Amino acid sequence: MADKLRIVHCFRSPVGGIFRHVRDLTEAQVAAGHAVGIVCDSTTGGEFEERLFEQMKDVLALGIHRTPMQRHVGLGDLASARRTYRIIKELQPNVLHGHGAKGGAYARLFGSLLRVSRSRVARLYSPHGGSLHYDESTVTGKLFFALERIMARFTDCLLFVSDYERLTYRRKVGEPPIPNTLAYNGLRATEFEPVVPSADAADLLYIGMMRDLKGPDIFIDALALAGPRLGRALSAVMVGDGDDLPRYQAQVKRLGLEGHVRFLPPMPAREAFGLAALVVVPSRAEAMPYIVLETLAAARPMIATSVGGIPEIFGSNSPALIRPDPTELADKMSQALTDLAAYSKLMPDDASLRARFGADVMAAEIEKAYFAALDR
Repeated sequence: MADKLRIVHCFRSPVGGIFRHVRDLTEAQVAAGHAVGIVCDSTTGGEFEERLFEQMKDVLALGIHRTPMQRHVGLGDLASARRTYRIIKELQPNVLHGHGAKGGAYARLFGSLLRVSRSRVARLYSPHGGSLHYDESTVTGKLFFALERIMARFTDCLLFVSDYERLTYRRKVGEPPIPNTLAYNGLRATEFEPVVPSADAADLLYIGMMRDLKGPDIFIDALALAGPRLGRALSAVMVGDGDDLPRYQAQVKRLGLEGHVRFLPPMPAREAFGLAALVVVPSRAEAMPYIVLETLAAARPMIATSVGGIPEIFGSNSPALIRPDPTELADKMSQALTDLAAYSKLMPDDASLRARFGADVMAAEIEKAYFAALDR
């Protein structure tokens, strides 16, 4: 097998952690001399994501191809699948890497179709949480996990971004009958530089998608509870976008916090870190969130929920971890803001973060998985 690959990353929504993961991977893969392309949805993302695509387009030899892909399974999938398959077939990849539930399904199905026409294609799948967030006791969960068991037959390797994700797959889907590996999300070397908050920084920062899974409502409720404990109203910045944004804005107004909370559109994380003294990640579920890694690499103190792969970053007994509960979060906010210098010393050290969560480490592990899949 030649050392240089034709790699296509397929995923639905170009927002959040999956998009960040793909951007980092493509950058490293291009630097290694591979020809790389992206196929994703054209109906999600905003101005911020468009700027990111603009930065990428000149370095991806196989291009950026966007076509409508609906989130939920339905009749629209048939037309979407046909369009996506035609694009992928024209790109002639020898590695097809699917991210998330929809991207994973497309990559494995279309990679299998290309194999029927005697193309040599490695089919890899990174769940990134995705369908693994469903409750296995529900009808929807049972359906998705049954589909995952079927799709495993058309997969050459599963790539997990956290040990939690791998264990969840085993518990909900079953022991993988195919090779699988753990490759933690990784950051570029330039991201391991401290960010100093501005002189007029707010007390607290939430940055992420505006949806209940990420816990913006928990964050707002905790703000209302923590203020009286400290004897003053806390100031906060909430950065992000999503369909549920108006509901969170209404929640802020209902709790009388509108003069103390600013809502801002998506922006680079390191830019947002300068807006507040303490970062909060109040998620109800995660796989291996980039925002936690980015915050710690920037030497910013934070509070995070003990869900998904987050304890693998901090250590399971870290005092920075809480349950996704407003009262518990309010308690931790009060404690941290009372002596932020002391609280900052509880964060993981820089050296261990670099060794485990560098983009170079991530890209090397995934490239190894690509070549192993092609050799089988």
